Amino acid sequence: MSTKRITKVSPPISPASHHIPNTQQANRQTSNTNIAARNSPKSPKRPPEGFTVSLPPNASVHTWHITLQPPPQSAFYPGRFGILLTLPTDYPFKPPVVKFVTRLYHPNVTNDSLGNVCLGILKAENWKPSTKIVSVLEAVRNLLVEPQPDDPLEERIADEYRNDRATWEQKAKAQVTKYALEDPVFPATAN
Repeated sequence: MSTKRITKVSPPISPASHHIPNTQQANRQTSNTNIAARNSPKSPKRPPEGFTVSLPPNASVHTWHITLQPPPQSAFYPGRFGILLTLPTDYPFKPPVVKFVTRLYHPNVTNDSLGNVCLGILKAENWKPSTKIVSVLEAVRNLLVEPQPDDPLEERIADEYRNDRATWEQKAKAQVTKYALEDPVFPATAN
């Protein structure tokens, strides 16, 4: 399934609007951007460095497809990792749900197709409604630069990270080669 890449978080223009003259289409895009801003007030106007944010076709502004390319100092570089970010209906009072759709060998991400993430900023007891999505994205990127083995989802991988960093890094890079050198594939969304 293809996604439309955007630099601002806004719902895609419906296919019926493609016949609108440029001036009217620009007004419609501005209107859609304003609607998105009202529906997700903490969304980044520009994603942080290394991120690409898109909305899946026919999906609400509450489901985001995010691609992350970690910085060169990360063991996960030069991978491209798909992240599915979902804003709950009671957002911003509850944190977004963040899952990796690209597998990775990491102590804070389940080593399976679920891709659950253990990140302090997303825990219910730590979440603040004033937290911006850009801060969540930066925390995810930082997790790929410096894993947090003292708060793991995968204890075996955390032990390896703490006690045999060279082996951990070799396994992390092997999974990058196996799963993360192509553009991420996101799950289909319901219409």
